[in-house]
Amino acid sequence: MSSLRSLIVALLVAVSVAGCATPDRPAKVSPPVVIPESTWRQIDRDIVAVSLDAKNQATHHARDAMQSWRTLVYQRTGTDFIPWFSGYWTRQWLTMKVTWYKLSARGERDPTVDRLADYLQGQYQDRVLEPVARESDPDKIMEQTTKLYIWLLGELLQRIPQRYGVPLDQFNRRLQGIPAIALAPPPTHSASLYQITHAEPVGTLPAYVALVARIRNVSTNSGAKTWSSNAGLSSVAKRTSERLASELVTRGVASSVSLVVGRAIGMMISLGMTGFTLIVREKERPEMEAQFRKSLNVAFDEEWRDLIRDPDTGVLAGVYYISGQIEGSLTNTVTLSIQYEPIP
Repeated sequence: MSSLRSLIVALLVAVSVAGCATPDRPAKVSPPVVIPESTWRQIDRDIVAVSLDAKNQATHHARDAMQSWRTLVYQRTGTDFIPWFSGYWTRQWLTMKVTWYKLSARGERDPTVDRLADYLQGQYQDRVLEPVARESDPDKIMEQTTKLYIWLLGELLQRIPQRYGVPLDQFNRRLQGIPAIALAPPPTHSASLYQITHAEPVGTLPAYVALVARIRNVSTNSGAKTWSSNAGLSSVAKRTSERLASELVTRGVASSVSLVVGRAIGMMISLGMTGFTLIVREKERPEMEAQFRKSLNVAFDEEWRDLIRDPDTGVLAGVYYISGQIEGSLTNTVTLSIQYEPIP
C-alpha cells in the first residue's frame, strides 16, 4: 500500500510539471462581423420609421400642451382683461388716450388705431400672457416637445441593433454619420444623431442650445407675445378706437352746453352726463363684454393655430428641424416599407 501511494504521488507530480511546461495557447480572435449593405439599408429604413413615430407622438404632446395653455389664457382673459377693459373708468382712460393720439396724429386716422393696438397688446401681455407664462407658454412647450422627441428617438433606436444582430459599436458609428443638427460654424453647433440621443442631458449640448436660440430668435416677431400686429386684434382695436372717438363727439356737445349755461350749471350737466353714461355702460356691459371676448378669441385662435402649424417658429419647430435633418440625410437609401409600432 505504501508503494502504491508513492507511485500515485509521483504520477501527479509528473502531470503537474508537464502541464506547467506546456506553452500557453494564443486566445482565439473572433473575426469582425460583416454587415451586408442590404441590412444597413433596412436599418436606415427603421431609423426613418423611428423618427416618424417619435415625431407623431411629440406632435400629440404639443397639441395637448397647447390646448391646456389656451384654456389658461381664456380663463385669465375672462377674469382679468375683459373686466378691466369694459370697466367705466378704463373706458374713460382709453377715451383720453384716443384723444391724445388723435391730437398727436394731426388728423391722420391709422396711427391712432395702431397706437391703441400697441397699448392694448401691452395690457394683454401684462394681464394675461405673462401671468399664464409662469405655468406654461409656447416657448416652454417648444423645448419640452423637442426634448420629448429626442428621448423617444433614443429609446426606439435601442431596439434596432438586436433586431438585425448588429454589434452596438458598428450601429453607433452608423448613427455618428447621420446629421441631426447642422448649424456650424462653429463646429460645436452641429451634432450627429448619436450625439443628441446620448447627451446627458441634451440641454447641455451646444448644438441643441444653438438650435433653441435660433428658433426663439426667428419667432421673436411672430410669437404669441407680439400678436398686436395680428389682423384679428388690430380689427378689435380699430373698432374700439372708432367707438371711443364717437364718445368724444357726445362729450364735445356736453362741453359746449357747459360753456353756454355757465360754470356751476355746466358742472352739474357734466356730472349728470357722467352718471347717465355710467348707467348706460353698466346696462351695455354684458353685451359689450361678450362681443369683445368673441373678437379676442377669434384673434387668439388664429395665432394659436399658427403656433402649432408653423414649421419654423411654432412649438414643433425643433422637432421638424431635427427630424428633417435625419430623414433628409437618408432619403437616398430609404423607401419606407415597414410599420413601426408606437410605444405606449
